[in-house]
Amino acid sequence: MKYSKLVDLYEHLEQTPSRLKKTEKIAEFLKNTETSVLEKIVLFMQGRIFPSHSEKEIGVADKMMVKVIASSTGFPERDVVKQFKDTGDLGLAVEELMKKKKQTTLISKELGIEKVFENLRKLASVEGKGSQDVKISLIKELISNAKPREAKYIVRTVLEQLRIGVAEGVLRDSIAQAFFPGKEKKEIVKTIEWAWFLRPDYSEIARIAKEKGLRGLRRISIEIGKPYHVLLSEKAKDLKEALGKFERPSLEFKYDGARVCIHKKGERFWFFTRRLENITRQFPDLLDLARKGIKANECIIEGEMIVIDPRTGNPLPFQMLSQRIKRKYDIEKTVKEIPIQVNLFDVVYHNGRQLFSESLDKRRKILESIIKPVPGKFQLAERFVTKNLKEAEKFYKRALHAKQEGVIVKNLDAKYQPGRRVGYWLKVKPIMETLDLVITGAEWGTGKRANWLGSFVLSCRKGDEFLECGMMGTGIKEKGEGVTFEDLTKQLKPFMEKEKGKSVKIKPKIVIEVAYEEIQKSPNYSSGYALRFPRLLKIRVDKSPSDADDVEKMEKLYHQQRGRKI
Repeated sequence: MKYSKLVDLYEHLEQTPSRLKKTEKIAEFLKNTETSVLEKIVLFMQGRIFPSHSEKEIGVADKMMVKVIASSTGFPERDVVKQFKDTGDLGLAVEELMKKKKQTTLISKELGIEKVFENLRKLASVEGKGSQDVKISLIKELISNAKPREAKYIVRTVLEQLRIGVAEGVLRDSIAQAFFPGKEKKEIVKTIEWAWFLRPDYSEIARIAKEKGLRGLRRISIEIGKPYHVLLSEKAKDLKEALGKFERPSLEFKYDGARVCIHKKGERFWFFTRRLENITRQFPDLLDLARKGIKANECIIEGEMIVIDPRTGNPLPFQMLSQRIKRKYDIEKTVKEIPIQVNLFDVVYHNGRQLFSESLDKRRKILESIIKPVPGKFQLAERFVTKNLKEAEKFYKRALHAKQEGVIVKNLDAKYQPGRRVGYWLKVKPIMETLDLVITGAEWGTGKRANWLGSFVLSCRKGDEFLECGMMGTGIKEKGEGVTFEDLTKQLKPFMEKEKGKSVKIKPKIVIEVAYEEIQKSPNYSSGYALRFPRLLKIRVDKSPSDADDVEKMEKLYHQQRGRKI
């Protein structure tokens, strides 16, 4: 397939705000796409070369892309930078410069999907001395043979800035419409979504849907060595409410850490976060513990990984653990400096059997049978089975005394529902419910903070969009332990899209947990709400922007805080 056909689709989608019309256009395109390139097309429509859970990265930043565009168009780098500043988009910059290009390639080849895909995938495997030159050469080969509008989308794809408004929900509905026309939409969408929970890659889901139909989608199961979407908890008002929801409740400590899914097959192990990140390489100490503590030949178990202060035995802030998750080098050093503890609470696969339909009570018994605890390091989560409020309160206080966040109340009779908040698990915490929000803008600081971003625009979700709901400048430290202005600035810099004066527009990538005093109605923010005195609690490296809280949740909390029901 010619790349220009995909570019035609890109342009149509970019100019189409309607989700329904986007879905119809994508569905028609998928229906007419050859099976051999279908997976590539679906990845391209998401602005990706690899599935979201892949460890591979293209590794090309704005600075390198400026060099590529200059080399490909014949314009000096200063002209590329000027065009970039004028448009705020290197894709638009290359398109404009290609139109003005001083010299044309004598022999240019029409780009095909396979060629573009092949070159961009090669970028992720280029390492070592001279790797920058090789990467520049791979991208330049494409741009040199591209038409201006093709060059725009190649650059945007490399920089992961496609901007055509195709979220996961749109793809799901498009696959349903493309391959199962005329059938009951609700059931089809439900089947596709279930398959995606177990195999979170819509490129693979699309191929299976086309080749094997509904039967193929229904036969998809969890697979050792590949991540899946985990069951999520909901917030309860208090212990009394949580206990009242279930006939047989079980309480567990709510640990201030990161969800970890441990996969074992024979002597092989894989570790994934709830964001589907493969963190096996970052945690050789967890590998040692899993080898000692898991007796099953094959299993997938879940737990919460926290950091323990070796001097006191107390848990340390989640931010310490996030340093290890993100660390790519000096791993052995961090193992000693940031020791972990894993508290296990569920098993979803055991010796060839998927356990989603089993009750939590039965899953817990299976988990207990296959774990040989390493006390203080690799152990079963603290839990207490009771329906009695006074006994539950004692356990809750014990969790808080142990410096944990609170408790999770779980339904012992409930099955496991991947990827959903279905009310099977209810969290109870002593503070007002926090919000997980995305940073979408900032302002440069002044005085001591002159070289750092000093305040940050917070946004919640509404479908595929992000709506502003406040400005935050507290909860961040100038120096010392915890999140500093310098740390946050460094993390946000790669996602800066446009600057105007002191204001910076930031690509929605970083999710943070925010506490606040109150939610107020406000015409000043696009969400219609404003957080009063928001403050940073922690960076949620375990969450992606699509996991951020939505405007419906803000509205619900707004009414709840005043004692009114929606």
